[in-house]
Amino acid sequence: MKIRRIWEIAFSIFLRVKKGQTVVLTQYHVKSSYQDEFLEALDRYAFSSLQATGNAMAEAYYERGDSCIMWMIERWGTTAFYRKNKRTTAAKAVHALSKIGLAGPVETFFLQELELYSKEISRDALTIMLFVDVKAGTEEHFKSINRNLMPALPMSPGLLLFQLNQVVNHKTRFVIYKKFSNWDTFQYHLKEPALGPIMKFLQTSIKEYPFENGYHHLIRFGQL
Repeated sequence: MKIRRIWEIAFSIFLRVKKGQTVVLTQYHVKSSYQDEFLEALDRYAFSSLQATGNAMAEAYYERGDSCIMWMIERWGTTAFYRKNKRTTAAKAVHALSKIGLAGPVETFFLQELELYSKEISRDALTIMLFVDVKAGTEEHFKSINRNLMPALPMSPGLLLFQLNQVVNHKTRFVIYKKFSNWDTFQYHLKEPALGPIMKFLQTSIKEYPFENGYHHLIRFGQL
């Protein structure tokens, strides 16, 4: 019964995802001795958030290759819903653990969603996140070439989600968030002709090269 309830929540999230919501990205650099405690605390926070009013997504991840780097990705109808959720028992437990279990400060990014393509997403989808810091003056061009890419995305095999975000109050910083059915479809996606203008931009118009250093391969854990 519990497994059925989790999948009902997951499917309802798919139905609720839409452009224009508040996206919050939080990174935790966890001490190895607190890894298991953080996995449990973030798992409970994600599960609790999924059932909160105004929530559209709450997913907990660790990075492939370094499981002490953990991420929480959330979508809320408004910032007010997110702020209210931070007063819950599950949120307070994460905050308390952060005071003793982290190797560095918590990093929270509020994101302005610019483009979104989504279809039904499987629980074991491959999640890829790319941080891009573009050269000053190229921001609008970067937005434009991503906007032009959108009509081609439904024809991309195995692409389940594409989301372009701009970091609030940092106009040159962007986050691209994608989900694929598997690793092979991700590799195929990188070679698609429609992606050519973006790949060229990433090789010529960002602040720090190579752009591949901005990739994060995320492995989802939870919920409960």
